[in-house]
Amino acid sequence: MKEVMIATANLGKAKEFKSLFAQYDIEVKTLLDFPDYPEIPETGETFIENATIKATTAAKDLNIPVIADDSGLSVDALDGAPGVYSARYAGPEKSDANNRKKLLAALTDVADDQRTARFHTYLVVANAEGQVLKSYHGTLDGFITREERGDNGFGYDTIFYVPSEDKTTAQMSAEQKDSLSHRGNALRLLAKDLENGELNLHEDINR
Repeated sequence: MKEVMIATANLGKAKEFKSLFAQYDIEVKTLLDFPDYPEIPETGETFIENATIKATTAAKDLNIPVIADDSGLSVDALDGAPGVYSARYAGPEKSDANNRKKLLAALTDVADDQRTARFHTYLVVANAEGQVLKSYHGTLDGFITREERGDNGFGYDTIFYVPSEDKTTAQMSAEQKDSLSHRGNALRLLAKDLENGELNLHEDINR
């Protein structure tokens, strides 16, 4: 059976990918299958740069096709922040709760209709030689609330409001969130290319 590695130790992400690739008879591995593999520094200045670094580095090191993602939140009133620093926005005291607290404080004086934001996910696919085959971009637009709402999800979900659903992403079921999320949208583009043959994880692009 062919294999692909998802450059993540997140069980939730791994589950999503395993479900997708099962129909193509491709076994999914994650960083959890390589416990001694060191963390790859995210030195890029954009989401796609970080995803590319993770995908190409892991593919060359492990000699296996790799899919890596980088995701985060961009707030228009903050010139795109927290952006690539979404997971560590609060600095040394970073945590989901502290990141949200800092963001809400930064937006205290911003009017409700100016609190526009969007989640981004970039997926980068590299073959076993570390060459980029494809990349995919998914987004979800919304607004930052003034208080936390909901108990589901993680990260900024409790303060990210989606007008079409009249809910924060933390108030949605997992199925509802996946149907419109930034990561779900990127995954659907990848799945479409697998289905129509536009993506072959094990191709050699130098042939």
